[in-house]
Amino acid sequence: MLATITLLLGLPLALATEPPSCAPLIPITFDNTTIPRLLGQWFYIVGATRYPPYLPELRAAKFSAFSFSPGSREDELNVTEFIRLNETCVGRNSKVQVLQENSTLVHVDDNQVVSMATLIQSNKDLLILNHINIDSPSLSLSARTHNVSKEHMEEFKAHLHCLGLTEEDTYYTSIKDSCPPSGEKTGEGDADPQLE
Repeated sequence: MLATITLLLGLPLALATEPPSCAPLIPITFDNTTIPRLLGQWFYIVGATRYPPYLPELRAAKFSAFSFSPGSREDELNVTEFIRLNETCVGRNSKVQVLQENSTLVHVDDNQVVSMATLIQSNKDLLILNHINIDSPSLSLSARTHNVSKEHMEEFKAHLHCLGLTEEDTYYTSIKDSCPPSGEKTGEGDADPQLE
């Protein structure tokens, strides 16, 4: 009897310490509102992966801001990006192909596929991308502003936990390293240096 009472009293405490259950990442189903929602400026906040080819740039990226604008075709977006890699600011232009049939974004640079990702359902001011063409889980978070609420960051961290990624796999950017500060020259690339 005492064992039963102890078990019943201890059960709520044991249940409270269990990690949250992991729901699968749910990609957005692309429709005619998806592309307009993506247009405009975004700030890259954080990325997490164990995929070796991605690690050097993730470790070196101190800041990144990018914008999407309509491409020359309906299924294409132009990307203008400024990124601070260690102490160097680099401007880049590339393309994203939108594959509506499987809700995938394909980043193309110099006519080569750089990465593929699905856009995960979340707040409209967040861009959570699940990178899918690699052997390791990889997730990134971008937002309309560099300030992300605690709740949104917790949502992202819960996704990381469910993918088996840890804080050691996570790389953050900082607005204090914004690129380019006034008067600073950018590295190679033909992107417009004025991001607003």
